[in-house]
Amino acid sequence: MKLFEYIERINLLHKLINNRKTGNPEKFAKRLGISTVRLYQLIEELKIMQAPICYSKKDKTYYYCRKFEISAKLTFTPLDDDELINLNAGFSIQSFANNNFFKL
Repeated sequence: MKLFEYIERINLLHKLINNRKTGNPEKFAKRLGISTVRLYQLIEELKIMQAPICYSKKDKTYYYCRKFEISAKLTFTPLDDDELINLNAGFSIQSFANNNFFKL
């Protein structure tokens, strides 16, 4: 799925930038599995979200100009029936199915 790939890519991007091990833009894009143009777009998106990303021509690597943290993750937790009812504002799926809202 694209969402999982995106989250994994962001986490890898952060790890490489944080460790100053990105390489030049072409190598960095290749490591992330994206085009160089997409890398520039992604970095710009992160900068809009206040990520202090800089590039060292001398070291040929991206780095954070100041301390910065990215936390991107998804968690999946099975819910029991009581939790499902609470999430559905007191209605179970069965009560929705039997409700007149769905009858024409």
